[in-house]
Amino acid sequence: MQTLSRRTVYLLLAFVMLIWSGNSIVARAMRADVPPFTLAFLRWGGAALIALPLARRRIVADWPVVRRHWPAILLLGVIGVGSFNAFMYSGLQYTTAANTLLVQAAIPALVLLFDRIFFGTKPRIAQIAGCALAAAGVAIIILRADPAAIRAMRFNIGDLLVLVAIMLWSLYTVLLRLKPPIDGLSFMALTILIGALCMAPFSIHELQSRAVHLSLPVAAGIAYVILFPSILGYFLYNGAVEAIGAGDAGHVVNLQPLFGALLAALILGEPIHGYHFAGMALILVGIGIPLLWPGDRAEPGPEVAG
Repeated sequence: MQTLSRRTVYLLLAFVMLIWSGNSIVARAMRADVPPFTLAFLRWGGAALIALPLARRRIVADWPVVRRHWPAILLLGVIGVGSFNAFMYSGLQYTTAANTLLVQAAIPALVLLFDRIFFGTKPRIAQIAGCALAAAGVAIIILRADPAAIRAMRFNIGDLLVLVAIMLWSLYTVLLRLKPPIDGLSFMALTILIGALCMAPFSIHELQSRAVHLSLPVAAGIAYVILFPSILGYFLYNGAVEAIGAGDAGHVVNLQPLFGALLAALILGEPIHGYHFAGMALILVGIGIPLLWPGDRAEPGPEVAG
């Protein structure tokens, strides 16, 4: 990832946002068939069964470094894989897709805030301006260009769970600079394993009162969240954060409502309106500003020893 141009990294991040938008749709569609902690365990347990054999040789080669830096790997696995997904899937049981996307629009700002708090990184002017424009675009899509629609929105415990999830994800994005100098595939496989182990006891407890209703569509949905949002998505996202920094990578998260609207139109037949295009334009301009404003440089905080 380090050898790719910034534009290429942004394109890969856009692809990650597309498959993660699909993850939200699939998870919400399966909420009556697979309880949230069990879905998280199936996702990460299945991903671990695939990732660990693929990464075995690299993990063996990296093991001396892994042993020295296991607290950082454990922390990132618990926050970014286990806890984030548990809270997100739990929230999707109760809230609406619109509320979820609106809350997720806070991720870029939270990333900049946490990066400032923990590592002293001053956000670039381009990042702040782009963050504001993209958030405005998200609001236009969610509120359908009608400010009065905010009064009709209802928030519940699910929205609070999603808020906790996006705070954990923002923190994970910033703390990825603690990633030890090991191969990206090794890191992904180990954090996935940690996430699966975190979810196992919660899934066991959950299954005592709720059942999994397995069918061909449900099995296909589980396979999707294992292969694409988990293995491929996390591998690319981790590499992108390392290549372009937490602030710029977290900024691209606002593509999710854009892709969510497009997927809803393609899969569910929902109509595309003028406010969708207006919101999409603002999101794209907001994301493009940090990429196309080369004169605005970050002021990094102190480096973290690897």
